[in-house]
Amino acid sequence: MRIFADSASDLPKSFFEENNVLLAPLRVHIEEDEYEDIISIDSSEVYAAIRAGKHPKTSQVSPELFLRLFEDLAKSGEEGLYIAFSSALSGTYSTAMMMREQLLETYPDLKLTIIDTQCASLGYGLVVKEVVRLRDEGMDAAQIIEKAHFHAEHMEHLFTVEDLDYLARGGRVSKASAFVGGLLNIKPLLHVEEGKLVPLEKIRGRKKVLKRMLDMMDERGDTISEQTIALCHSDDEATVLDLKQMIVERFNPKNIEIYSIGSTIGAHVGPGTMGLFFLNKRP
Repeated sequence: MRIFADSASDLPKSFFEENNVLLAPLRVHIEEDEYEDIISIDSSEVYAAIRAGKHPKTSQVSPELFLRLFEDLAKSGEEGLYIAFSSALSGTYSTAMMMREQLLETYPDLKLTIIDTQCASLGYGLVVKEVVRLRDEGMDAAQIIEKAHFHAEHMEHLFTVEDLDYLARGGRVSKASAFVGGLLNIKPLLHVEEGKLVPLEKIRGRKKVLKRMLDMMDERGDTISEQTIALCHSDDEATVLDLKQMIVERFNPKNIEIYSIGSTIGAHVGPGTMGLFFLNKRP
C-alpha cells in the first residue's frame, strides 16, 4: 500500500523519507516568493518573517502534484491511501478528490482511498504514524482504513497561542477579542471540532492555561498512561519541555513525541503556540 500525507501533518521531512510516505506539500507565500512546505522552506524562516513584520500566507497542495502522484499510483496497480488535512481548514482534500475522479476516467481500476481526517498538525500526524505502523505490521488495506478512521475520529487537539492577533488575521477569532486578550494577558484554549479550530476558554496567564490543558486531558483522555502523546510548538522549546515534564509527572504516558509546528500551520498561529494531542474516550 502506498501512503500519502501532506505537510500540514507537521511531521518532519525525515519521517516521510524513512517511512516511505509520499509527501504532498502545501505552499507558503512570503511577499512575492512561493515555497513548498518542508521541501523549500523551514518553519524557522516563517517565524523570522513574522517577527520582521511580514505576513506569510498559505495555499493548498497543487492539483498538478496530486495528478502526478495519483497517476503514478494508477500505473503501478498498487492500492493507495491518502490521509488528508482537515477539509474545514484547507481545500487540499477537495482538490485531491477532484483529481481522483478525473483520473478514474482514464484509469477505472485506480485503487485510492482518501480520508478527510478533520485533524490538524500533530493530531493529523499521529493518524499518519498509526497508519504507517499498521502497514509495517502487515495489516490488510481494509483494516488499515478502518483503524485510520477510528484514530482520526478520536483524536483530541488542545491548542493555546501566545498572541491572538495571528488567529484574528486568519478569521479564527475576532479582532476585538484579540485586542482585549493582549491587554489582559488572556490566553485562549482552543480545540478542533468537526475539523475546525474552535475556542473553548479564555484563561489569564501562560502557566494557568497549560495546567488547564492537562486538566482537560484528564477529563477527555482514554487511558493516557498507555498512549503516545504528541506535543508541538512554534519556536518555544523551553515551554514545550516544561509541558512535557508536567505531563510525565501527572500521567506518565507510554511515550511523548515533540515536533515543531510546520510552516503551513505556523503561518496562521504565529510564534509561541503550544499544541497537545491524544486519543479521547468519546463513544
